[in-house]
Amino acid sequence: MDSSAQHQLIERCRQNNRSAQLRLYKQYCEGMFRIAYRLLDNVEDAEDVTQEAFINAFQKITQYRGEVTFGAWLKKIVINKSLDAIKRKKKRRQLEQDSIAEAPVEDDDWEVESNISIEEIKKAMYTLPDKYRSVVMLYLIEGYAHEEIAQILDISVIASRTQLMRGKQKLKTLLKQQYYGSGY
Repeated sequence: MDSSAQHQLIERCRQNNRSAQLRLYKQYCEGMFRIAYRLLDNVEDAEDVTQEAFINAFQKITQYRGEVTFGAWLKKIVINKSLDAIKRKKKRRQLEQDSIAEAPVEDDDWEVESNISIEEIKKAMYTLPDKYRSVVMLYLIEGYAHEEIAQILDISVIASRTQLMRGKQKLKTLLKQQYYGSGY
């Protein structure tokens, strides 16, 4: 769809045109669901978040100014809704938060054994605790910088770096255990 047609479709959505909203929904639904699923690792939660994000987007579509693509604007809504769902889940479980004692040393070593597939790495990511998984996914999969992650998650840049480092360490440990057993 060219940008002119996209702009016209968004304008019709601003006028609360249901068929235009459905068309925009069909255009972006699958991609937005995948983003929510990567963060939530639960089909039902991802479906709920995707629906909430579209409802929210259509209610606030007059706030969309076109500074970024509609997809990027919608993606930010999906990520924020996903993170809200994670926070709600945390509150229900009343998990203790560990404190951050110091800034971590930056570690860019992301190498894993060559026989481990991307799918196996992603599967292992889903087993990480929520706070680590969110940062690891936003950094590795979505490509956000620490400053952006800090803003999205409402944490400090140091917390983002620390949680990424700890998440990476846990991920490596999980993968080593998976391939070499617990006595590696």
